[in-house]
Amino acid sequence: MFKECFKFYKQINSLEQQIDVIDFANEINTKMMKPKNLTSEFFNNDKEILDGLGLKSDLSDWNCYDVLNVPGLIFIKNPFTSTGQKYWMKRCIVDYTRKPNRLNIDAHHILGDGEDWWTTTNKNGNEKLRDQLRWATLGYHHNWDTKVYSETAKSEFPMDLFKLSKTIINLLQFPDEFKAEAGIVNFYHPSSTLSGHTDHSEYNLSAPLLSISFGLSAIFLIGGRSLDDKPSAILLRSGDVIVMSKESRLCYHGVPKVLLPKNDQHFNYDNELEDPFKSFMQVTRININVRQVNNIV
Repeated sequence: MFKECFKFYKQINSLEQQIDVIDFANEINTKMMKPKNLTSEFFNNDKEILDGLGLKSDLSDWNCYDVLNVPGLIFIKNPFTSTGQKYWMKRCIVDYTRKPNRLNIDAHHILGDGEDWWTTTNKNGNEKLRDQLRWATLGYHHNWDTKVYSETAKSEFPMDLFKLSKTIINLLQFPDEFKAEAGIVNFYHPSSTLSGHTDHSEYNLSAPLLSISFGLSAIFLIGGRSLDDKPSAILLRSGDVIVMSKESRLCYHGVPKVLLPKNDQHFNYDNELEDPFKSFMQVTRININVRQVNNIV
């Protein structure tokens, strides 16, 4: 069922006739979601923490839901301010693509010593290099061949992303301490897909997996523990957050379709120096997924 549904959504060009896609901005889907309460014990007294992370500082402006047909799956409708979204986009594009983080293009030795992807791309107007970037790994560097994390293949995890992840998980009132240790920043173009898979390399599989989307909208497909299970399709817009926990943590999931820009919100860029970011994000979806690797002793 998963592969068949993946192929179906991969070939669509519009959501206008796709009423089976869960859209959290559409009241027709209310039977598929249950509002979820956030904790406010600490953050009501220190809204500067939320504001400093680019999040809406008033929790009453947050819309959070349990997805009823996928136990353990939590959806947060864009909790970021416009300024916050731009901050995290730039962090992903400019900073998280620098050493010591690892990129898919490293294997091709395209960049020289001291060069970074974003500066080189814009200095040379190299669209081919721009479009070759697919992912960057942070903290524990995911080994795409062995699927095993190693103490010899890790770098310092970005502190701002560590704090953002911890804050969101704490607001959702998870019982155990969460420590962000590994991250993958995926860069999607309109023709990109992410095949169905499970995330099972972490030693701690009970900790939630956090996924944040920016830029172009996409269809997110999540099924069950078997490819035979029928998946649910969810529309993800810029700023939306997905948390996979409990039963959903080991479910098959993927991205069969990145949608055309006409479906998306537009950001105001302050000056011409931001034109490269504007051009890049008009054709790009960024997804940050963060996970805890180890059991906390």
